[in-house]
Amino acid sequence: MVLKAVFPGKYIQGEGVLSELAGWVRFLGKKGLIIASRSAKEKVLIRRAAELKAGAITAEQFSGECCEKELNRVADLIAVGKADVIIGMGGGKTIDTAKIAADRAGLPVIVVPTIASTDAPCSGCAVVYTQAGEFDSVLYQKMNPQIVLVDTKVIADAPARFLISGMGDAMATWFEARSCNRTQSENACGGLSTMAGLHLARLCYDTLLQYGEAAKIAVERHLVTPALGHIIEANILLSGLGFESGGLGAAHSVHNGLTALPETHSFYHGEKVAFGVLTGLALADASCEETRTVYAFCEAVGLPTTLADIGIADIDRDKMMAVAQKACAPGECIHHEAGEITPEKVLNALLAANALGEERKKNRA
Repeated sequence: MVLKAVFPGKYIQGEGVLSELAGWVRFLGKKGLIIASRSAKEKVLIRRAAELKAGAITAEQFSGECCEKELNRVADLIAVGKADVIIGMGGGKTIDTAKIAADRAGLPVIVVPTIASTDAPCSGCAVVYTQAGEFDSVLYQKMNPQIVLVDTKVIADAPARFLISGMGDAMATWFEARSCNRTQSENACGGLSTMAGLHLARLCYDTLLQYGEAAKIAVERHLVTPALGHIIEANILLSGLGFESGGLGAAHSVHNGLTALPETHSFYHGEKVAFGVLTGLALADASCEETRTVYAFCEAVGLPTTLADIGIADIDRDKMMAVAQKACAPGECIHHEAGEITPEKVLNALLAANALGEERKKNRA
């Protein structure tokens, strides 16, 4: 197997860079179509209506789920409006919908995240769900986004929970890339990790530990600070490059398994991934020191450390076995972990991660 890595065409981050959107649309084509989340449309686009009109950009509101029904609707919008540049503006599901729709239409895509809640903006893959919100599949685009435009002021104005969730998603990057490197498992590009992919994944983790708590305080007060900028870069760029060129493992498979339980659907991707990291540590027999560091980080920034934190108050073994079985489905990235991975092992890891989280909560009370 050969080494493989992928990157977005351009990454631009800074306060006020959203004003450059029309220029980047002209750089790639003539007519832009924005697929915008409801909050992005209400809080960002309404203020820029004249600017968008002058830039030959129209906007449509995202339905709320990245599913085949919505993808077909967006395909119709592209055809009717004769758009030649697609812009995804909002959170992960909005962005993924724009990426898939652009890829299917053979058009360039500009990603404008309005929250830093996942590493979706830079990646060349996207997650498709059922209309009911259950994980369905991962689709890979022919190219990564041509442009990723990150306005730090827009992200600072969003609720803090989004940034915190993004830290949960980003936290998985190092542990999963490390697992893939140890077992020589393929990354999301279909190859082995480059040194760049592996070291970016580690830089992502180190950045979270160094600046995460300060960034949380800043975003709670809607302040653009250097610490916030570092965490935005970690959540979006470093995590995006690290997971895709480094590889995925237990944390994201546990997330996929957790989507089998309706009570988890109101929790964000990164929140469930964070609990997946804790489960992965238990599964891999991580050192006590490393485990304490990760739990302490989650507690400091407000990420889940128990199943109750992601809506699972009634912990029934049969119900949790359904999660473990879905996490261990053929083709799931949990099989990149060392040793034979079985639903029984994953079930025990889920319950062990929860038990440790509960004990730490008791000791802190």
